[in-house]
Amino acid sequence: MKSHTALGGRKMDMLNGSLADKILLFALPLAASSILQQLFNSVDVAVVGHFASDPAAATAAVGCNGPVINLIINLFVGASVGANVVISNHIGARDGEKANKAVHSAMTLALISGILLLFIGLIVSKPILTAMHTPDAVLGYAVDYLRIYFMGMPFIMVYNFGAAVLRSIGDTKRPLICLVISGVLNALLNLFLVIVFHLDVKGVAIATVISNVVSSTLVVIFLIREKSEVHLEIRKLAISKPDLYRILRIGIPAGLQSMIFSLSNVIIQSVLNGFGTSAVAGSAVSINYENFSYFIISGFTQAAVTFTSQNYGARNEERCRRTFRICMAFSVTFTACLSWIFILGRGLFASFFTSDPEVMRYAMARMICILSLNAISSSYEVGGAALRGIGYSMTPALLTIFGTCVFRLFWAYVVTPLYPTFEVLLSVYPISWVITGSAVLIAYFILRRRAFSKTMA
Repeated sequence: MKSHTALGGRKMDMLNGSLADKILLFALPLAASSILQQLFNSVDVAVVGHFASDPAAATAAVGCNGPVINLIINLFVGASVGANVVISNHIGARDGEKANKAVHSAMTLALISGILLLFIGLIVSKPILTAMHTPDAVLGYAVDYLRIYFMGMPFIMVYNFGAAVLRSIGDTKRPLICLVISGVLNALLNLFLVIVFHLDVKGVAIATVISNVVSSTLVVIFLIREKSEVHLEIRKLAISKPDLYRILRIGIPAGLQSMIFSLSNVIIQSVLNGFGTSAVAGSAVSINYENFSYFIISGFTQAAVTFTSQNYGARNEERCRRTFRICMAFSVTFTACLSWIFILGRGLFASFFTSDPEVMRYAMARMICILSLNAISSSYEVGGAALRGIGYSMTPALLTIFGTCVFRLFWAYVVTPLYPTFEVLLSVYPISWVITGSAVLIAYFILRRRAFSKTMA
């Protein structure tokens, strides 16, 4: 059966017909979108790694900001997950009016949270980076990058929420178009501002902000022109209290999970900073490839939450079960394949970002340690997404906090001081994936049965 379409085939029918092909059509463009978004940062690292006046320090400055940025914005990005679930539930229940009202609540929330994050970022940039024991040679560059980056935060929030709205109708292609255009612009601006104007870290940050302005503008234009239930009208922007409550009830636990998850990474980064500038720069190189692989997982995670949400709204238990199985299988397979490509070609891939032998050594060591097993994290990411799709958002959040974050704190401050090597520190990641994944999967199979016994009662 062909997907039901609205406006040129942009709306996907998640309630009927085959699932595997639709999940692929949904997840792969979304993964590509996320990879392009990461390329904003990757191109930053590559340009300063080759053309900055102090390449190692500049590379470390851009790379060490990743955990900080995620820590600050993830609470609000989590709310976009809530928006996706709420809008998808309304669409699954065939209630277009409620879906449209939720769209306007979500986009209003995006603007408010983006402006709030702008001011938070400007205030806390230096204190957080200082508390992380960022090396003195790196600190000035890192603060400059982070403060400029946060100037674009309202646009980042608008893009993320707008993309979540489009995903609720199965459209992951137009967000990809937004990022292709803005990603090309980002790369060109990076080269221009660093090579021609010698702005180094400031230049790549400015380029990223301009690119985010472009991507958010395009996604808003798409929503305004959309003819389905997710059509956006600027004059209707307002907060609906019932929708806000539901968005935050689902989104805040997801955001807190990501935020505390990022906090654990900030702490790991602060310990890692003690190994010196080359270790920090090498990690920054490897993190690019880790993120590329993770975004495969993220694509199928978003597919799991969206398809599950619509089918749960339609009370179709079997399609929810099949969605989980298909998303998990695809996530593990695609992630493992991409990760091992990076591992096998690690020397070549590291050389794209640096020519420093010591930085490359650390980068390749981290790639082996992290990428070899990172497909395991599909277990708690896809499992948690499926739980959120049926209304359980706090459970995967709590399990991830304890299974991953608390364990990583223990490892950083108890185990690593006993065996203070780069490899021992990084081994916390695969161990925590196994612990957290096991807990979330057990919870999923128990709560799924409970959720549908309630709806059928």
